[in-house]
Amino acid sequence: MSISKRIEKIQAQLRRKKINAILITQPHNRRYLSGYSAADHDIGESSGVLLIPARKPPLLLTDFRFQIQAEHEVGDMDVILYPKGLLTLLKKLLPDLGITSLAFESHYTLHSAAEKLQSMADKLSITLIPMDGMVEKMRLIKDEDEIEKIRRSVLLNEKVFQKIYKTIKPGQTEIDIALAIESTMRRKGAEAPSFETITATGKRSALPHAVPGAVKVKKNKPLMIDMGLILDGYCSDMTRTFVPVQASKKYLKIHRLVRKAQLAATREIRAGISAAAVDKVARTIISDAGYGKHFGHALGHGVGLAVHEDPRLSSQNRKHLKAGMIVTIEPGIYLPDWGGVRLENMAVVREDGCEVLNKDTTWLDI
Repeated sequence: MSISKRIEKIQAQLRRKKINAILITQPHNRRYLSGYSAADHDIGESSGVLLIPARKPPLLLTDFRFQIQAEHEVGDMDVILYPKGLLTLLKKLLPDLGITSLAFESHYTLHSAAEKLQSMADKLSITLIPMDGMVEKMRLIKDEDEIEKIRRSVLLNEKVFQKIYKTIKPGQTEIDIALAIESTMRRKGAEAPSFETITATGKRSALPHAVPGAVKVKKNKPLMIDMGLILDGYCSDMTRTFVPVQASKKYLKIHRLVRKAQLAATREIRAGISAAAVDKVARTIISDAGYGKHFGHALGHGVGLAVHEDPRLSSQNRKHLKAGMIVTIEPGIYLPDWGGVRLENMAVVREDGCEVLNKDTTWLDI
């Protein structure tokens, strides 16, 4: 779906709700609707705002630092600078556009920013309307162009893994490996890692979100690598766990159990099944083997412009999957004082099943 079609869908929703315009501040939503890729340093420092009137062309509002990038990326969309700040510009712009009702992304806007926006709206007799999830609902279903971008992101991520996998040996530190992964991503064309790379060896692999440290990779002990990159705006995410040199019988047993759970869940994924039902398939296999309390996170999550987005494959999500959604499938078992195993692939939900995007099986040679 082209950006212009996405804008038209937002405008149609605004007209149905009798809202004059919406301010888009969430960075991934802003990129989805404009092509503007500048990142925010944090939620309190914006690189721009997209103003979408219900019946007029959208406007990208930013400051001098991003002018050249914005004008290059947004095509025919007008770019307006706010040298004296966003609110100062809006005080003039909104009345000029005849806007009397304005929606904003309440789930992303800081309370302090919302208060300032409300104060401005009151002075201009504009009705301010909190809006939650309008763009995210559109982003749930990926079109084939988006799916192809994510497929390429996944395959590049695997190429990086294949290159680094061959170089891993006992004595390297977790930091050594993480740095090698992220520098290789950049050299092979990625915009950036989609999250900070996780490398965890030995007992530390029982920490699902371990931060790489100066700990050295241990011979015959689990090594978990969770990695992802951004390519053309779209994220990949995968986890590989393996043992340098020689795996123990205990490790092989747990690895094969996690893989069994992953494959069983993969076979269940299709349009129309609930997210909770898919989670249950994997969770039951691990629980029946006696490791239920050691699998404490959801089975998976959506991936797109953001590395973590809806839908969530969890026991709490009763919503049904739809064709075009992209999810991770990442069961895990984490044993304190021993280590952990997590295996993660990405898949596209299809009408009659799912398409696994990952191709590499080097890590299965255990």
